[in-house]
Amino acid sequence: MDGRMDGRRDWRRRLVSAIRTDPAQRPMTEALLTIDDVHARKVIDLAMRIAEALTTVGASANDATLATTRVAAALGIRPVHVDITYNSIGVSYHRNHDDLPITLIRVVRAPVPDHAKLQRLQALVAEIEGGIALEQARARFHEIRRTPFLYRPTFVVLAQGMLAVGVCVLFGASWVIAAIAFMASCAAAMAQRGMARLRVPYFFSQIVGALVVTAAAAATGALSSMGVPLLDGVRPSIIVAAGIVLMLAGLSVVGAAQDAIDGFALTAGGRILDLVMLTLGVVIGIIGGLSFASSLGAGFVVTSEAPALGPLPLQLAGAVIIAVAVALMNGAGLRATVVSALLGGIAWIGYSAGIAAGLDVAVASGLGALLASFIGIVVAHRLHVPSIAVTTAAIVPLVPGYAVFRGLLELVESDGSAGSLVLGGATLVGAAAVGIALASGASLGLFLGAPFRDTVQSVVRGRGRAR
Repeated sequence: MDGRMDGRRDWRRRLVSAIRTDPAQRPMTEALLTIDDVHARKVIDLAMRIAEALTTVGASANDATLATTRVAAALGIRPVHVDITYNSIGVSYHRNHDDLPITLIRVVRAPVPDHAKLQRLQALVAEIEGGIALEQARARFHEIRRTPFLYRPTFVVLAQGMLAVGVCVLFGASWVIAAIAFMASCAAAMAQRGMARLRVPYFFSQIVGALVVTAAAAATGALSSMGVPLLDGVRPSIIVAAGIVLMLAGLSVVGAAQDAIDGFALTAGGRILDLVMLTLGVVIGIIGGLSFASSLGAGFVVTSEAPALGPLPLQLAGAVIIAVAVALMNGAGLRATVVSALLGGIAWIGYSAGIAAGLDVAVASGLGALLASFIGIVVAHRLHVPSIAVTTAAIVPLVPGYAVFRGLLELVESDGSAGSLVLGGATLVGAAAVGIALASGASLGLFLGAPFRDTVQSVVRGRGRAR
């Protein structure tokens, strides 16, 4: 009888334990390890500085947050609370109830893409998790922080000019237009660098850069109408389209979309507002240049149809040139540049396949960005290159530079009627839809590619253990 009662009680205890948690099994708060204040502050300061550097060189808010928690946990500080709001980073470490929390805040500087430094910072986070000492990690970080940009300014300006050449190759333009676009883009880049040295806000630099490119296109059109040799029948509007792609190439479209998807609303809002303002600067510069050119009788002839692209081999060559140029502009090393070139070609193949299947331009662009970002995040970890860096470079060839130019030109040269204004507005809305599709496709590819990459890595590790 007693055995039956004990059996029932044991069965009841098992049932209750399967449903309820036992408070006695929770660890006592007093048993938590006491961390020295100086050590804790050094760890938090290092983790926060790494997060600041990652945000500055182009990482998403989620990547910076994960890096902060990983570094702090690897050095014995857990849990930490991280708050990133676009231009500031706050880290707080709550100990037991008898000690005051340690909270530090840093202001994030204006973002300057540097993918080589981003790669080194990500490697440092992995080294810290691997077990290097705190002081060694601090010294390694300061060494990375003081590392100058990989390329000299002259080389970066030439890379910006090559981006314009890639756009011309994409459209099958003549070598004369490509040469003019190269010189115009280099001039715009040098003008922007000069304004940066004078600490002029980048919004006005965008206006000046767009004015320089538009002036070069207007002069080319005027010379063509005069019958200058080699300029007969040229399309000067491609020069402006190349300039637009150049002005928009450095904007963190993928990062803004990724922050919005990851739930960092304030950071995403700040980046999106930054994108809108800098794009507005390009719009103001082009509209001002087109209006002035029209008043001088050097306006462009606009058509309602999109310009024809060159043959598919030239399209692929142009996409690869643009991706390589963007990678070099952002300070990527040789390995990241090669990966960017391959992904740029893949993105364009995906876009071309979508167009051939009858998809809308925006949907096809999103498909190309999805393929590039998915493959990029799968191979980036294996090749030790930042996935967001190669993805950003790969989708720039799909930026709707000509559509933006065409919509602006239709608005400037409209006769004031409702039909002409609607035509220009519809073209700009279509260009905005392509931009949203690019950001969404790239972010979705990163989201889908991460678990697939982890699954592949776990399978490879399992096979290695089996051997």
